[in-house]
Amino acid sequence: MYLTGQLLIAMPTMTDPRFERTVIYLCAHNDEGAMGLVVNKPMASITFTELLDQLDIPAGEPAMMDQLVLFGGPVESGRGFVLHSGDFVREGTMMVDEEALGDGVALTATLDILRAIADGQGPRCHALALGYAGWAPGQLDGEMQANGWLTAPADESILFDRDLSTKWERAIAKLGISPAMLSGESGHA
Repeated sequence: MYLTGQLLIAMPTMTDPRFERTVIYLCAHNDEGAMGLVVNKPMASITFTELLDQLDIPAGEPAMMDQLVLFGGPVESGRGFVLHSGDFVREGTMMVDEEALGDGVALTATLDILRAIADGQGPRCHALALGYAGWAPGQLDGEMQANGWLTAPADESILFDRDLSTKWERAIAKLGISPAMLSGESGHA
């Protein structure tokens, strides 16, 4: 069972500091491995305006300059990805889930989308991340069997709103449970 388009939620017992209390949107999950973006951890080292300056992209619409830059994961941390609503599709855009959120969820990793966002012409909803989380074939499945992750359906607020500090709790609440109810022990019949 592949989980593309789902949220991956770190169990409370996750000890890896890179993934502790993370919510990851799975952009790809198949027999070749998995790739996702952390949607609830900010990058402390760079602002959107600084990123545009580094890329020689002119700052456009002033209201767009306060965009968050997220820590997308520990792999290729210098590479940028924009997770966004499906109303913005250009060359290089990959549709992750065409049915989610009304117009779908897409992923674009080109400079064109950053220019469009800076000018106020980008997608309706978006999240910019540097780096990604990646798993080799079978690795994520093993981590899930070891009780490292939960999954839940994605929704627009968890993917795109700016309230990063509550996304982990809200993602778990989508399952109808409290973090205090979760155990690090996996059960066996």
